[in-house]
Amino acid sequence: MKLISWNVNGLRAVLKKNFMEFLDAERPDVLCLQEIKCTPEDIEQVWPHGYSAFWNGALRKGYSGTMILTKKQPVKVANGVEIEEHDGEGRVQAADFGDFYLVNVYVPNSKRDLSRLTYRQKWDRDFLAYLKGLEKKKPVIFCGDLNVAHTEIDLANPKSNIHNHGFTPEERAGFTAFVDAGFVDTFREFEKGGGHYTWWSVFSGARSRNIGWRLDYFLISKSLRPKLKKAFIHNKVLGSDHCPVGIEIK
Repeated sequence: MKLISWNVNGLRAVLKKNFMEFLDAERPDVLCLQEIKCTPEDIEQVWPHGYSAFWNGALRKGYSGTMILTKKQPVKVANGVEIEEHDGEGRVQAADFGDFYLVNVYVPNSKRDLSRLTYRQKWDRDFLAYLKGLEKKKPVIFCGDLNVAHTEIDLANPKSNIHNHGFTPEERAGFTAFVDAGFVDTFREFEKGGGHYTWWSVFSGARSRNIGWRLDYFLISKSLRPKLKKAFIHNKVLGSDHCPVGIEIK
């Protein structure tokens, strides 16, 4: 089963670029999208045969939002974490696929001035509690833009970014809490080295020079590790400032 996640930074924009070609080439069983910035009423797209679309739009128009495209029909898809202060921005979807939950997430950005860092820390704690609640029922896979580079090898210039949003000690500790709680960073099961990124600034030719950050992840319950066959980053796929990431699981 091939699962892919992609922060498209505007679904309407990427549909005018290479999105359908990417979907046709990859044919994932499930594709999780973040930062779609739209609702079904905003587009006139007919999805390929066999795919069903599940949406979670933000209350604020043109902002945030997540979406799941899937060939395999889920038992149920639930939006949000059932905490009012978190659920107005369309950031979380949980699809029940019978043997496991797949959670699609777009984690809040702490903002350049770190004005949202305190909220981000609460979000991380509440989201982890939500995941552990699901895991009591069955194993969990969660994926998306987590808006943090976990370790120094997850970004090109760690020393100069140590107190910048996306690499603060607080945000990194939030990610470490996921790992300490038993979730496995799938990409690091196969690749221990640096230089592998999923987001690049649109300025200064950062992508062509591979001056990037690894902000997009798949994490899985430890019990699913024996079923994990592959984890990958499609860093050649354009269309967004992020690239797709994915796993293959038995």
